Amino acid sequence: MFINQLSVFLENRPGSLREITGVLKDAKIDIRALSLADTKDYGIVRLIVSDTDAAREALKASGKAFTVTPVIAVELEDRPGSFHDLLEVMAKAEISVEYAYAFLSRKSGKAEVVIRVEDGQGAVEALKASGFTLIG
Repeated sequence: MFINQLSVFLENRPGSLREITGVLKDAKIDIRALSLADTKDYGIVRLIVSDTDAAREALKASGKAFTVTPVIAVELEDRPGSFHDLLEVMAKAEISVEYAYAFLSRKSGKAEVVIRVEDGQGAVEALKASGFTLIG
């Protein structure tokens, strides 16, 4: 169970993130989750959006460099240790988590975490077997 994440490359300068959000706004695409990371020379904004195909077209038309990556979204209980429990499942399955970011679901009112892992199918199987709810 995977969802598509857009990773858009940004120049490390004022206004570059605003340009991306403007492209999505003009295309009437809602940003559901966002993670921003930077280095000295460039940044990467990772996005979960309401319509990945439309976002792809809008970003392509605007000349923005981006990739689409399958990631796993997992619903978490609102209690201390729920993310730790997810990481325990990954550790027991010997699956490395490359990165993660969380957001609050408007539908369920619960926390959801997006994870990128080295073995996506193995992670899906391990999480389902451990009773986690996957989104997507």
